[in-house]
Amino acid sequence: MADQASVRATKPGSEDNGNTNGSPEKRVVGGIAEFGNDIATLLELQAKLAVADLKESVERALVPMVLLVLGLLFLFGALPVLLFGVAELVASALKISIGWALLLTSGVTLVVAGTVVAVSARRLPASFSSFRRSREEFARNLAWIRTVLLYSGRSLPRRYR
Repeated sequence: MADQASVRATKPGSEDNGNTNGSPEKRVVGGIAEFGNDIATLLELQAKLAVADLKESVERALVPMVLLVLGLLFLFGALPVLLFGVAELVASALKISIGWALLLTSGVTLVVAGTVVAVSARRLPASFSSFRRSREEFARNLAWIRTVLLYSGRSLPRRYR
């Protein structure tokens, strides 16, 4: 019976009573406090990673966004003048009315402008790919929390004690 623990009688209300691990209530409260501290630390680190990813994404998106806005501004500013000038040339070259020339010129211009906007818009989402790290780290943190919650309060197998 040498491998069995001895049981000692303790006085009610005494603090540790010789038990090195403390009372079960203190161990539970300590475990909850430690777990809460771990969760707070994870949340803080997750927030810092998200801020870093946001900064990186803004840096990547800044040039395409500025170019997109500038391109659209110039497009809208020059479009009426361009359309009217091209339409006048088309009308005189093809001997058609100015109305048909305006419609033809406008259609071609819309196709070209739409292509530019579509290409820019396709490249813009790639600027935010760095949030992949935050998503992956958040998934790992959630998995850790689930594991801790799942196995908390369960006794460890003898080989881990």
